[in-house]
Amino acid sequence: MAVSQKIIERIEEKKGDYRRYNFSQLENDALKTFFDLAQEFGGIQDFYALCVAVPKSFFGLDARLYVTDPKCDGPSLAAATEGGGNPAQSCAPDYVQLSEGPYFTDRKSLMLPIRGKKFLIGQLPFHVEGDVLGLLEVYPVESMDTHLMFFFEKYANRIGFRLHNKFLVEKNIEHLRFIRSLVTDIEHNIIVPNMVYKLFLKRLRGKVTKNIEIEDFLSKCFSEGRCDKQVMETLLKDLADVNEGLTGELENLEKHYKNMSLFIETLFRKSHFDQGHLTLRTKKCNMKRDVVLPQLERYVEQFKKAGISMDDRLSGIPEEEIINVVDIGLIAQVYANLFSNALKYTGEVEILGQRKKFIAYGHDILGDFFGEGKDGVKYNVFSSGSHIAPKERGNLFAEAFRASNAADIPGTGHGLAFVKNVIELHGGVVGYEAVDYGNNFYFILPK
Repeated sequence: MAVSQKIIERIEEKKGDYRRYNFSQLENDALKTFFDLAQEFGGIQDFYALCVAVPKSFFGLDARLYVTDPKCDGPSLAAATEGGGNPAQSCAPDYVQLSEGPYFTDRKSLMLPIRGKKFLIGQLPFHVEGDVLGLLEVYPVESMDTHLMFFFEKYANRIGFRLHNKFLVEKNIEHLRFIRSLVTDIEHNIIVPNMVYKLFLKRLRGKVTKNIEIEDFLSKCFSEGRCDKQVMETLLKDLADVNEGLTGELENLEKHYKNMSLFIETLFRKSHFDQGHLTLRTKKCNMKRDVVLPQLERYVEQFKKAGISMDDRLSGIPEEEIINVVDIGLIAQVYANLFSNALKYTGEVEILGQRKKFIAYGHDILGDFFGEGKDGVKYNVFSSGSHIAPKERGNLFAEAFRASNAADIPGTGHGLAFVKNVIELHGGVVGYEAVDYGNNFYFILPK
């Protein structure tokens, strides 16, 4: 491919720029060192440290690096040559203000704006004013001449371009990590549960086949003139039974379709992919009616087949209606994961001389849980069985962790990690507690 005239012209312009800059050997060495090590150090914290270490090593000047931080509604301190080198990021003091141009402070320091790439500003994972990503503070400046100040302006520009690239790389890595996690969510909450369609369709086909058999019999019966009252009554009863079964299977399919549509809409939401993480669409809902019961209904038949009963006495209040502002699709999947785990791990216990397996759901009101006047609602899903080992409880909500009692049970260890992610997005907390007769998994949301 031929080199474009535009590239040639820009090269010539840069050659002229560097002749005008007239950087000393020391200044050129500083830039080359920065360029080389910026590529060598992959981590963002090492890059921050490099930005302030170059002025210190080459010019004996201390430096602080500030970067835009949404948590601070402005810049935060990312690295400094004084006070330990790589401080934990903290919001910048009042004298540090983002600016389009360099300025001096009364602390004998020079503040230099760090600019990003204008045409890629919209791709950053956070909002910035204009194209300023942060500030480089260099001090003391009493003996600094104008040429060295100019050099540091250009140095700050070089920091900006590479910092912008670092932010984009970090964003892309987070996006890839999120997509991998989302694929697991889709498999866990949509693909695997969707296999129940095979069962519904098999039963539906059986009933349709039975109807065809009745139709064939009636056709022959009438054509041969041998349909008496008793035969007709038997056939009508069979037909009524089959149609009742067809109606039931149709209702099952409609419920499953509605639930899967909710999950698909929620997990394939465009904003998730745009932001690189799960995003919320919240609205007021009746938690029991809109979230809990539709998910519980999906598992009722499976609980019965597994010999698991429902006991409302052991997990808070199940009947009272509570209104919460939540993302219904995501919270529904939280309950789906908790009920799915209950189906797999509920064990038999002895109560009053009887052996039984059971689950329970409900809620409790926790006064002032999120601060004075800010109550929380604790939502519980209890299942009977032996307690989870104390040494394993702290990892239950970690990605890919599976407790020792799950060794022989199929699973990925992703369900509870998904629960934790969704609840924390809602400003809540998750937890586990060993209680009488079994295990209680819970989450707490602001009331």
